[in-house]
Amino acid sequence: MQTFEATEHQHVRYNPLKDEWILVSPHRCKRPWSGQTEQAPEEQPPDPNNPLKAGATRANGQKNPNYTSTYVFPNDFPALLERVPEPPTPDHPLFQASQAKGTCRVMCFHPDSTMTIPLMSVQEITAVINEWINQLEELGRRYTWVQIFENKGAVMGCSNPHPHCQIWASSFLPNEPRVKERCQREYYTKFGKSLLVDYLEQELKQKERIVVQNSEWVALVPYWAAWPYETMLLPTRNNPQRMTDLNESQKVALADIMKLLCTKYDNLFNCSFPYSMGWHGAPTGSSKKPGDSPHWLFHGIYLPPLLRSATVKKFMVGYEMLAQPQRDLTPEQAAQKLRECDVVHYKNKK
Repeated sequence: MQTFEATEHQHVRYNPLKDEWILVSPHRCKRPWSGQTEQAPEEQPPDPNNPLKAGATRANGQKNPNYTSTYVFPNDFPALLERVPEPPTPDHPLFQASQAKGTCRVMCFHPDSTMTIPLMSVQEITAVINEWINQLEELGRRYTWVQIFENKGAVMGCSNPHPHCQIWASSFLPNEPRVKERCQREYYTKFGKSLLVDYLEQELKQKERIVVQNSEWVALVPYWAAWPYETMLLPTRNNPQRMTDLNESQKVALADIMKLLCTKYDNLFNCSFPYSMGWHGAPTGSSKKPGDSPHWLFHGIYLPPLLRSATVKKFMVGYEMLAQPQRDLTPEQAAQKLRECDVVHYKNKK
């Protein structure tokens, strides 16, 4: 009988945050093309008609100011509107619909279209974090959920390379945070402690999946990661439940670890690493108060699609769409590859 080796034998891992399983098939890494490194497509020069740059006129005729740091404006093509009629009562419970109110905003990180988070200074990234908090404070008074997210790279559907993110606030709790709310609350009820606080304690002991760490934060590949180089950012002190709970030290340290992590991402395949990322914290709304959700720990999630090189991505199709998520290399292998990447960005090396 063979002895189980996580890096050799397929197995399933449980994600307690989402109550789901992930199939890990590390033997697939032995395929001949595994580890292939290709040249990334040449980066496109800045678009002189870029509607996100300072002073540009957008599609709706609105002109951006000559901003020098961050800039937030209403999305010109929003998925959520503040005024919308309520759907009629369904004739059958299998055909339910409910009112969905909200608002969508775009936030530019920097006036320079060639900038990305790993190329920005810690001070510039801290300004981004402070504006995220401003937006969360304002929108969180009115809405149940405020989703801050960044889609980076054309492969993630981003049509504009200008450094920016989106902020969608909704009157309802979307699927992902709704499942996380349930799972974390159930864990807290059973064990009297936050699921992610407990999880981070174990990760800090094992150190297998930690990519980078500073005085306030840890970036790690979760034990249950689905995407090849998926990472999670977790605070190591004070157990903040929402981004609005962060103190000044945590904000600056968060900017620092975002820069470090994204630099390692870019250095992995010597390209501007694409990803979708975002922040999850306790739900908001007019009835929510600081400290009211001890089952939550504020955290960030990076979901990059690249698997083997700058031009070979992981496709979540077939088995992933019809059965459950599947990954090839183990989270431990992914963490090691990222740890080994330099902290000096490849574009800044002489």
